[in-house]
Amino acid sequence: MSDFPGWHGTTIIGVRKGGHVVIAGDGQVSVGQTVMKGTARKVRRLTPGGSDVVCGFAGSTADAFTLLERLEKKLEATPGQLARASVELAKDWRTDKYLQKLEAMLIVSDGTDLFVITGAGDVLEPEHDVTAIGSGGNFALAAARALMDSDLDAEAIARKAMGIAADICVYTNGNLTVETIGQ
Repeated sequence: MSDFPGWHGTTIIGVRKGGHVVIAGDGQVSVGQTVMKGTARKVRRLTPGGSDVVCGFAGSTADAFTLLERLEKKLEATPGQLARASVELAKDWRTDKYLQKLEAMLIVSDGTDLFVITGAGDVLEPEHDVTAIGSGGNFALAAARALMDSDLDAEAIARKAMGIAADICVYTNGNLTVETIGQ
């Protein structure tokens, strides 16, 4: 019996520009060389304690939802403090034996802060107001960084960068979920 080929694919990008943050994700879920679904929603809006937070995830969906639930609890405990909630989640993820097995990454924003949270205990803020994760993440990141000096707004940059990633990465499609948050 052959090994399960594994789930592949996802590109998530976060762009901060002009007082807004946009998180966009594609909709493709692949198993091996087969596209299983083209309309998955990998970007979500959470509203813990009445404060909006937008999250995008790459990796295992079940693992990502476990992490999003934990993040929501951390945000309820520390309302309006995304950085603190993110660090607390990363600490738990790194030290908890159950959470250590989770295979996902998150991009989160409250409209001001923009972070990537990883299972290695990292809470990373991008240097150039752009971050991306997933199989096409590096393509989307490079495209968005090149577009940051243009007259395009955050959403247009995210959409254009995701289009470029979809043209290059076979595990990324052009069916986007886009959430905007900001002042």
